[in-house]
Amino acid sequence: MKDEGKQRRLATQTLARVAVFAALIGVLGLPGTLNVFGNVVPITLQTLGVMLAGAILGSWRGALAVVVLLVLVAAGLPLLAGGRGGLGVFAAPSAGFLAGWVFGAAATGWLVERAGRDPSAVRLFAACVVGGIGVVYLFGIPVQSMITGLSLGKTALLSAGFLPGDLIKAVLAAVVVRGTQRAYPDAVPAVHQERMRAARGR
Repeated sequence: MKDEGKQRRLATQTLARVAVFAALIGVLGLPGTLNVFGNVVPITLQTLGVMLAGAILGSWRGALAVVVLLVLVAAGLPLLAGGRGGLGVFAAPSAGFLAGWVFGAAATGWLVERAGRDPSAVRLFAACVVGGIGVVYLFGIPVQSMITGLSLGKTALLSAGFLPGDLIKAVLAAVVVRGTQRAYPDAVPAVHQERMRAARGR
């Protein structure tokens, strides 16, 4: 009974964390959007939330937080930057980037999980760059190219305008995550996984 109670408590904590990060990504859309170099896909702060979700929650929990957000967006809630919401956003040029958020959070979390119980800021930054930038672009650019009719090269060139801001977000995410994990070791995905396995008796 004691082990079952611990499992339920950890499961409740996991759901609460997923909900908090889904809300965080939504809140980061409040400052609005910025379009540069004629790109129809805007710059937003929400990719910072995607990086934070992956790095703190880990792979599947981070991805789940993004999925929860996107489900709410599909239901019509204006949670994307600029007050966007509804099914129409999934047919817009930024649709691939939204899908990329899910896989980007998962990739970021996967890399941080393998960084051990005390991931360095450098490893956190690298995880955010690979997952929060590389993977997101990998999904976003081809879909934008397909929807807009622009060549893949032209679309990639337009998306290069995102890079300076996204690199700054990756630095900021690494600093925030490192500080959070020092203060709260359970915010380290590897530590959280160990506690979940212990609660299940594995």
